[in-house]
Amino acid sequence: MVYVDKTPLIWQMVQQTARFFLSRPRRFGKSLLVDTLKELFEGNRALFEGLYIDDKWDWSKQYPVITLDFASGVLQNRAQLDQHIYELLQTHLKRLEIEVSAQSLNGQFAELILKAREKYGQKVVVLVDEYDKPILDNIDYPERAAEVREGLKNIYSVLKGQDAHLQFVFMTGVTKFSKVSLFSGINQLKDITLDENYATICGYTQTDLETTFAGHLAGVDWAQLKTWYNGYQFLGEAVYNPYDILLFISGNRRYRNYWFETGNPSFLIKLFQQKAYFLPDLEQLEVSEEILDSFDVERINPVTLLFQTGYLTIKKAYTDVMGEQAFVLAVPNHEVKMALNNQLIEGYCQIDTEKKALRTELFTLLHQGAIDELKPMLQRLFASIPWRNFTNNDLPNSEGYYASVLYAFFASLNAAITPEDTTNHGQVDMTVELGDFIYIMEIKLDKSADYLEQTPNPALQQIQDKDYAQKYRHQGKTVFEVGLIFNQQQRNLVQMDWLLR
Repeated sequence: MVYVDKTPLIWQMVQQTARFFLSRPRRFGKSLLVDTLKELFEGNRALFEGLYIDDKWDWSKQYPVITLDFASGVLQNRAQLDQHIYELLQTHLKRLEIEVSAQSLNGQFAELILKAREKYGQKVVVLVDEYDKPILDNIDYPERAAEVREGLKNIYSVLKGQDAHLQFVFMTGVTKFSKVSLFSGINQLKDITLDENYATICGYTQTDLETTFAGHLAGVDWAQLKTWYNGYQFLGEAVYNPYDILLFISGNRRYRNYWFETGNPSFLIKLFQQKAYFLPDLEQLEVSEEILDSFDVERINPVTLLFQTGYLTIKKAYTDVMGEQAFVLAVPNHEVKMALNNQLIEGYCQIDTEKKALRTELFTLLHQGAIDELKPMLQRLFASIPWRNFTNNDLPNSEGYYASVLYAFFASLNAAITPEDTTNHGQVDMTVELGDFIYIMEIKLDKSADYLEQTPNPALQQIQDKDYAQKYRHQGKTVFEVGLIFNQQQRNLVQMDWLLR
């Protein structure tokens, strides 16, 4: 067994009487961090022997610790949430040997904190693990999620009133809800989610792997390991997903989608469909700080949720022309990219059984430059999408839908994609590079009932008129200009013409 010592960062936190909030994706070690804080404040020195904090902490002080753990189980409504909170409070009342007279949950919580301070002579430590899980469990049902949110707010608001009796507060979860919707009672909470001082408090650094895990990873291909599992950025050093690394080692170093397989982003995919999200935008996202900061149940931005749940991470931070902080986002690594694109294919197309065969054929054609066979292949792809996909939605009525399906397939091939590729004459819908071939694609949507082939192909004509291929002509690769026309009624590709450059 090995242990990655995060107590230098914990020491930074616990030297002050403070209230902290940390958001990290699932399976990043948040619960272990909460448990470490619990054992530290309770004075269990034996667990910290040999660690950085061992000779710095005042072990003569033992603090009463109250943990509110929402990580386990699924709470489907406000009543179940209230029952869970009641059981948590009863456990702590019994453990700390305290009796309360209040009947309400927030009254019992407040009285528990006050009497624990009086009985043990030290201020109280409150640790909340997965504070947002009851909301996320109901995110498909906005009204229910809002009721659960109010139930959590009822408890969390106690912390402000009891501030004088609190030594330390630490809350962790996957998402960050706005202060107005959930944290209005805890305005003093310090968010360290994007604080470079705590960027590596969860996850493994490259140094961690090369030292602590050296025996387990001897001889590993570091470049390949980094490509698959590294890349999470929280404004500091990049970190590996710890769950991936542990299963990679125990799984005889097989490269698999360990982290991704533990969670189903089905709600995210539904959200993308509902908002008719233009999937190629995922390649080059630039957002303001407020987009990453928080969201509300009533207004869920899919990009915010993708970032907070770990499907996107920060690639670069910069100051925009107005002097505000902004970020470039990207998919963190190969594992997430491949698995997420497969999920997007399934969500937008629902062709699970044919998916592998279609991807294999598409890869072969693009990699070999077999442009003559591309049109019938793409027609089979779109023909395989069930009609039920378009019930109660307008997906096939937008050019962006067809671009999104193509993007999901191309991205799943690990092709280099530049959506809305800008040249000095304008921008083409999509440039795809695979092997020795570059495909410059323009997409048009025709809405006529009976499509007749057009001469010249207007999509191909636009590529030629704007000379989109100019910047790729001297790269030593074969360049194809491809004009694609889809028909709204047929929901398929009806014309494709190309030129070799």
